[in-house]
Amino acid sequence: MIRIAQIGCGYWGPNLLRNFLGNPACEVVCVADPSPESREKIHALHPGLSILDNPDTLFSSPGLDALVIAAPARFHYPLAKAALEAGKDVLVEKPLALNTTDGQELLDLASQHGRILMVGHILEYHPAILKIRELVDTGELGTLQHIRSTRLNLGKIRHEENVLWSFAPHDIAIIQRLAGSTPANIQATSQTYLQKGIPDTVHADLQFPGNLHAHLHVSWHEPAKEQKLTVIGSKAMCTYDDVSKQLLLYRHSIDLSSIPPAPEKAQPEEVPFEPVEPLAEECQAFLSAVQTRKAPLTDGTSALEVLHTLEAIQTQISQQS
Repeated sequence: MIRIAQIGCGYWGPNLLRNFLGNPACEVVCVADPSPESREKIHALHPGLSILDNPDTLFSSPGLDALVIAAPARFHYPLAKAALEAGKDVLVEKPLALNTTDGQELLDLASQHGRILMVGHILEYHPAILKIRELVDTGELGTLQHIRSTRLNLGKIRHEENVLWSFAPHDIAIIQRLAGSTPANIQATSQTYLQKGIPDTVHADLQFPGNLHAHLHVSWHEPAKEQKLTVIGSKAMCTYDDVSKQLLLYRHSIDLSSIPPAPEKAQPEEVPFEPVEPLAEECQAFLSAVQTRKAPLTDGTSALEVLHTLEAIQTQISQQS
């Protein structure tokens, strides 16, 4: 039985807590959150659970195997650092840290102390995304040529981080996993409308080796929710719409002998995928990593690669403001 504690139960924390409480492989010993409102909410949902207002005692607790960190992004690095130095395995929400220097330090600490370091890039555990990876890995799509990802909404607007750091880690993690590498070249722009100095919309073009190009568009200043991933290969194309929950495969062909090339369209095929909750899969992956001592899919190394791309995009949009 893996004994864990969770730090942070505000916006996303209750979802993590629900999954860990429902997993028979672990025991949630307690949660910690400085917000009285968050503590009251968790007490109402889980009245028998121990709730602290300060996490400091958790780091030195000999009865804890692992810590789950769901605090605001600016606290990820100091909390994960304290946990790793105390010899605890760590699952920390995305992003790993707010700069690559801190992110690299966390990787080094995990290695020095022999600890598991995992980051909550939840969409890498989404069954539709795993199915797309399968289509890529089996050659069903052919050679990858273009990836487009949009994550748009008029939803929660943050003031402690811009839309790049709030939305784009998901898309960058997926794109880089499909590409099998980090981008060789990045071009990015941003727009700021709602809060001075905090971009609401970001466009980024990512060029990968082998003539693979990707475009991501993230915004919390849109009239309707759109979360869509398009992957185009030399043999076929696919789209996943997270609003309609549909994964479609298009076996279009293009007659290159024609001048100009002539497309021959085919009817889309719906691709089924397992109806599992991505967060439940993520939580189980962390517990399995703690048990087996094998690195999970979204380990610190892959999270640092995402952080490098985030930092590069941030550098470009900062220079434009």
